[in-house]
Amino acid sequence: MTDSTAGQAAGRRPGKRERLVAAATQLLHQQGTERTTLADIAKVADVPVGNVYYYFKTKDDIIAAVIDGYEQQITTTLAFIDAHHRSPKSRLKALVREFASRSEIVAQYGCPFGSLCSELDKRPGEPSLAVAELMRLPIEWAEKQFRSLGRQDAHDLAFDLLAAYEGSALLTNTMRDPRVLSRAARRIDRWIDSF
Repeated sequence: MTDSTAGQAAGRRPGKRERLVAAATQLLHQQGTERTTLADIAKVADVPVGNVYYYFKTKDDIIAAVIDGYEQQITTTLAFIDAHHRSPKSRLKALVREFASRSEIVAQYGCPFGSLCSELDKRPGEPSLAVAELMRLPIEWAEKQFRSLGRQDAHDLAFDLLAAYEGSALLTNTMRDPRVLSRAARRIDRWIDSF
């Protein structure tokens, strides 16, 4: 348990930096990177706007912290799946269930990882952030699962799995219909069963 987690567990309010990152995570997902300002983040975090610069010098610095938080979330989720599922198929299907469990929020705002990757990739002349890691982590993990199933095409299958989810997430958001992602998850499950 981290110090901030211990503080939250004891009923104490998270520190300013943690509140700023949580607010940025929420706003970047709901509003996008271009529409979200440091002042917006400070307001949601209940931190004076001048204090933001003590923790983050630029908007890119806070976006990098959000990306780091997402990487930790993905790593934790994959480790949990590894620890609680014995077979590669059951692990892959658990990942699909994890994706599908977010269908309501995805319908409203899109996939938090995919949306952020897409938005940051469109910024001309901007410094590159390590956002591709958000896609690389689950792809490499899925590749390992497919390889454990004896698949020589494990790399391609891992890309196909993430592409099926991200494409379904885009359609779910575009149609504002969480059932799109739920139906896609059932199809992906059947696809995994075919191996």
